[in-house]
Amino acid sequence: MMRPEDVLRSALGQLRANLLRSFFTLLGIIVSVGFLVAVVAIITGMNAYVKENIADAMVGMNTFQVRRSPISIGLFDDETLRRTQRWPKVDEADVAAVRAALPDAQAIALVSGWPTPLEDIVWRNRSIGDALVFGVTPEYQTVQDYRFDKGRPMSEIDLRERRDVIVIGPDIAEKLFEDLNPIGQSVRMAGRRFEVIGVTGSKGRVLGQSFDSFVLIPITSFESLYGRRATTNVSVKMATAESVAPAMQRAEEAMRVARRLRPGEENNFSLSTSDALVDFWRQLTQVLFAVIPAVVGIGIVVGGIVIMNIMLMSVSERTHEIGIRKALGATRADVRRQFMTESIMLAITGGALGVFGGWLLALLIAAVSPLPARVTAWSVGLALVLGAGVGVLFGVYPASRAARLDPIAAMRAE
Repeated sequence: MMRPEDVLRSALGQLRANLLRSFFTLLGIIVSVGFLVAVVAIITGMNAYVKENIADAMVGMNTFQVRRSPISIGLFDDETLRRTQRWPKVDEADVAAVRAALPDAQAIALVSGWPTPLEDIVWRNRSIGDALVFGVTPEYQTVQDYRFDKGRPMSEIDLRERRDVIVIGPDIAEKLFEDLNPIGQSVRMAGRRFEVIGVTGSKGRVLGQSFDSFVLIPITSFESLYGRRATTNVSVKMATAESVAPAMQRAEEAMRVARRLRPGEENNFSLSTSDALVDFWRQLTQVLFAVIPAVVGIGIVVGGIVIMNIMLMSVSERTHEIGIRKALGATRADVRRQFMTESIMLAITGGALGVFGGWLLALLIAAVSPLPARVTAWSVGLALVLGAGVGVLFGVYPASRAARLDPIAAMRAE
């Protein structure tokens, strides 16, 4: 009986003796496993990035929103989309109801404008296309933790008197005014002139998307331009993240009372936090995760078939060697174990090379693009298990065929 170390040494020797053939044999597995590791690394990195940066930057951990419909509405459920389109729009009465229920809130604001409208902002002979315009009440500046580099925040007087004033993000200020102080300057937007009263501090960029290319105008002026929109929502900022959940419950009760909903009747509004944005993103990535197994599976099967063919070729080439081994006392189990080990070693080597290639690809994508990448232990483990599984599955037939060879007939083979 051959010792395990002898079987392993023989398998490694066969790999070294046919390096080029081994590489091309494993190419399908290398590409498939590399694709798996790279895509999982990018999706995992994106999920973490959305949680740590985008969601917190857009919504905040200690904030929540009262919206007409959920963030992810219409992505997969057309019936829910049609139902929510009949719900009333969020307005000032809803703000008053939420404010009465949450006297401990740090700020409660009405905001409208996302994901539209987009407008051209013009100053003299310069313009910025597709600037993101928000109509807000002054408290929105507190909800978003805006600090001001120049000028002043929007005030209640600006809102009440429907003043055509505008607060701009630093990207807008830099592109329009360069080194000139923008405060007091007049810009044109949607056919009206607005006076610049403030420039916010920078919040930076995430995945190449700037959080500084926006303008804020009083929601009274906004609605006179665009009307009341279905995207209008109430943004609430609490003192801590822990106080958000009980505050949402009180806000829900206040909204149901204000809208005269009976017990058991469905809410005609929704509440969401930064977790809702993360969940929305995860729904999108689940589509990718559903496609990945099919793509990887095809590559793995093709790679396994190639391994089986190469192992059958190896059995034919080494028929004389198998006969000699059997004549010297090797059993069928010894021969089967040897060829199974070679098949598994081939597949595991392909898996390991695929993991390394996928890791390098993920690092390259992260380096040349804004996409983050995080290689996870489970994807590496899965890749190696897939490699070993392919070796076992597609190595059984060649190993059994080698084990069944008649030693006398095999020794006669050239």
